[in-house]
Amino acid sequence: MFGTTPTSSRLLVLAAALCFATTGTAQELGPDGLEPVAVGAARIAVGGSLLALFAWWLGRRRPAGKPVREMHPATLGAIAVAVAVYQLSFFAAVHLTGVAVGTVVALGSAPAFAGLAGRLAGDGPLGGRWAISTALACTGVTLLVVAGAGATEIDPLGIGLALVSGSGYATYTVASKRLLSSGHAPEQVMACGFGAAALLLSPVLIMAGGAELATAGGLGLALYLGLVPTALAYVLFARGLKRITAGETATLTLAEPLTAAALGVLVLGEQPGALAGLGAAITLAGLVVLAVPAPAWPRRLAPLAAR
Repeated sequence: MFGTTPTSSRLLVLAAALCFATTGTAQELGPDGLEPVAVGAARIAVGGSLLALFAWWLGRRRPAGKPVREMHPATLGAIAVAVAVYQLSFFAAVHLTGVAVGTVVALGSAPAFAGLAGRLAGDGPLGGRWAISTALACTGVTLLVVAGAGATEIDPLGIGLALVSGSGYATYTVASKRLLSSGHAPEQVMACGFGAAALLLSPVLIMAGGAELATAGGLGLALYLGLVPTALAYVLFARGLKRITAGETATLTLAEPLTAAALGVLVLGEQPGALAGLGAAITLAGLVVLAVPAPAWPRRLAPLAAR
């Protein structure tokens, strides 16, 4: 079954990252005039509702995990606040400093934040494999930022908000890992965390939603974002996170900016330069370090890969 081995868990996280990566392209193809923070709040509202329905349906068919009432309130609250923070700060960062730079700074900083937070939370040693993979991926992300700087004005506040988003994403990952490790089902953790985040973001949705979000195009965008890069993606994400560390998970999600850049080329007609291509290749190499099982590595490197 998917998610029962470290390798299949990594593949689940990579599949989730591919779903996450469609967010920016979908927003670009959606109707004009939508406030980014309203789109983010609508995404969490729809996604949280779908996750709750899925967890309820799955619980009726095949009850699994500890009951919801036994979830630690502080940990659940941390997940909800972290989801709300990284959503709002991410969309604000993208608005200030551009999609490419905002995305890669937010996601590029997340592995370092998550690895350190997971270590402090008792998630175990980070290991040489995580260090090599994260170093490669972050180097690639840095090159993507530098390449993006040629076409996008770098806004210091935007960069700061992207770092806040990365730390929020890392906090969400580590807190979710704690609930999963204590025996709660992945679908329950995602449903409760995103449901609570949706409540926190409801004032933003009401105040910034506007008439554009109520149109056919706006509703279609909200439904897509809630279904694919939220509900589906986070179920896959949680099932993978259950069996690998938070730091490793955050590094694997660096596939998102890589895939988003590819979608920009194929769907939106963007034309990245050679430096961006090099950054993408190095980021991909970092992901391969984590995704490929240790026996596939050269003999001298296999002990390190197994860590």
